[in-house]
Amino acid sequence: MNIETGDGWRRPGPTPEQRRFDVYAGLAATVLALFSLTLARSTGAFLLGPPPSGPEQVFWTVAVTLPLIWRRRFPATVTLVISAAFIAAQARSAPETQLSGWALFAAIYTLGGWGRDRRLSRRLRVGVIATMFVWLGVYYATTIGSIPPDAFARAVGPVPPVLAAIVSGVLVNGLYFGFAYFFGETAWLAARRQHELAEQAEQLRRSQAEVREHAVVGERVRIARELHDVVAHHVSVMGVQASAARRVLDKDPVKARTALGAIEETARTAVDELRRMLGVLRAGDAGADVPGPAGPAGIDQVAAVVERAREAGLRATLGLYGDRVPLPDSVSQAAYRVAQEAVTNTLKHATGATVLDVRIRYLAHEVEVDVTDDGRATRPANADGLGLIGMRERVATHGGALEVGPRAGGGWRVRARFPLPVPAERPA
Repeated sequence: MNIETGDGWRRPGPTPEQRRFDVYAGLAATVLALFSLTLARSTGAFLLGPPPSGPEQVFWTVAVTLPLIWRRRFPATVTLVISAAFIAAQARSAPETQLSGWALFAAIYTLGGWGRDRRLSRRLRVGVIATMFVWLGVYYATTIGSIPPDAFARAVGPVPPVLAAIVSGVLVNGLYFGFAYFFGETAWLAARRQHELAEQAEQLRRSQAEVREHAVVGERVRIARELHDVVAHHVSVMGVQASAARRVLDKDPVKARTALGAIEETARTAVDELRRMLGVLRAGDAGADVPGPAGPAGIDQVAAVVERAREAGLRATLGLYGDRVPLPDSVSQAAYRVAQEAVTNTLKHATGATVLDVRIRYLAHEVEVDVTDDGRATRPANADGLGLIGMRERVATHGGALEVGPRAGGGWRVRARFPLPVPAERPA
């Protein structure tokens, strides 16, 4: 069940937990009202006049309080029922007035906070409140003649006693009904603001998701373009080698065999790069409009990145470990981009960084790029930041592993591992 407002907003109806709470609260109010009735009868304080029979007193007490168990499901109906029962109970001089008054307050408040139609809700509340004041006037008019002569024997104020009693009653009831109306409106406005905040949070979440998605797509297309250049280069080399093999095929079979072997190796590398490129394109949106790469780059140019870090004021070092082996162009480019992004992050976000250490390790079956610094992050790491998205995409394209996070001894570390292709054995 939804609750509609005049401007089109629909407030969600009460949850099962809220309905259960209303049942428990209504039953508790009824029990307390019956207990209050027992106390009133025990003290003999029948303020409204001679009371009706005991069963009728119980009936009016239950009639005023028990409908609260449906107050949020049917707020308008409950308000009308409780209001009618409240007036009838007072007309019959039912002695229980404490819990009955709070039941009427809760009904008017709930109608303001949960009314299905805002215009109808306001009209009903105003109508109920006006009816209550009319009833108050009728009560004063019918009882003023039966006031004992000595009822105000001790009155010493400047205001006539009867007038003072009437004004006091009007003020008290005015505050009572005014607060019931005001708190109902406040509850409805609070629910609406909560709904608006939830919508804004959802819009922000969707916007952030779109930004992340666009960043991923852009990075994938950029990687694919780099791989396209690599594949095009290998295909061009294959054409040159094939032409050379054709020319020396009859004159020098050994050279022709060597050229054909090179063609085979280059073709295998090109196919591997082409598979990577197609995998990247399938994962992204080929229609994304992103700028192309600034130019060919590879792991050999990491030294230039480190040199620029030195020019920026850092004590930057570059270490090469292990036996250097030729890398596929795509792996070389990806390693360079990871190192470049890691150094850029240090320059932008690492407060107080003075030392930058870049290490490239050639291991048995993989190449590792390890970038560390001694700075403090200016803000918490954002796993969905564009730089980290780019590094993750490049590493994942080659089936590698990426570690990003703070170091145990302070500072920050970015470490990426790229598996190396296993060279195929050539037939003798």
